[in-house]
Amino acid sequence: MKAESRMMRVAIVTILSLVVYGFAAAQARTPEIYMGKGGVFSAAWDYAVGGYDVVAYFELNEGDAPVIGADAYVADYKGVQWRFASAENLAKFKANPDQYRPQYGGYCAWAMARDKFAKGDPKVWYVYEGKLYLNVSQRYRREWLANIDRDIARANANWPKILDRP
Repeated sequence: MKAESRMMRVAIVTILSLVVYGFAAAQARTPEIYMGKGGVFSAAWDYAVGGYDVVAYFELNEGDAPVIGADAYVADYKGVQWRFASAENLAKFKANPDQYRPQYGGYCAWAMARDKFAKGDPKVWYVYEGKLYLNVSQRYRREWLANIDRDIARANANWPKILDRP
């Protein structure tokens, strides 16, 4: 009788441990918005997209340097702080953040098309059909641009389910 009682307690503890572990694993997903400095899983930036003004990208010409935001113009979106260069850009973002935020949470568009994570570099950007995309380097940006429609379709198929992958 004591052996059965002990086995029952061990079984209950084991089951509870598995439930707790499974819940913790489900909570440990990759962040939806890329915040790393040197890589996806490294120390966080203080601001999304390295503090660059995501609205300003839409007014730049290809090859222009992105515009850094100011501490005076900050918005919170999806638990992340976003900086802007002007009150006007801040207002535009607040009115429709999904229009301006980078695709794939700011992760590299080329890598996302290949079902992988790579950091998105705010200085390696491209606006295509009204959406902002970041890439890890100029080399991968060129490869991505060479097959842009195909790569966007592939990346869209991977996003956001890739966030739940261990």
